[in-house]
Amino acid sequence: MKTIDEAIQSRFRNEKHRALVNILYTAKFIESKVQEHIKPYQITLQQYNILRIVRGAGGKPVSLKYIKERMLDKMPDASRIVDKLYKKGLLKRKECPTDRRSVDITITKKGLELLADMDKQNEYLDNICNSLNETQLQELNYLLNLLRNE
Repeated sequence: MKTIDEAIQSRFRNEKHRALVNILYTAKFIESKVQEHIKPYQITLQQYNILRIVRGAGGKPVSLKYIKERMLDKMPDASRIVDKLYKKGLLKRKECPTDRRSVDITITKKGLELLADMDKQNEYLDNICNSLNETQLQELNYLLNLLRNE
């Protein structure tokens, strides 16, 4: 097992600095594994995230605001990404009957089929955490939650 010190060959001011760099380095490592997984499906990580959010609504229409609140990567161009997914036939957009300024977004059958196909490969993503046992994973989740809720 390579330590963060060995991986980036750097010195750290203290353990807080080492931990922060380690978290960022590990996040990028995991992100690259996920991108490797989704690359054959010709969608980006942000598109994948939005498709999963809309699917998670269980067939109910969602707003752009709903999507933005749940995105892993908080970014202002979510509407542009939704437009790309609409053009690919993976999402539907419909003017909201109660608020004409809002758009109801739902996932298409094609979008559901794409995610179902991708879900078959989820073992690949689960394998990223194979080096940790269940107790360690629970502890990691606890520590990450604790860090974010400082």
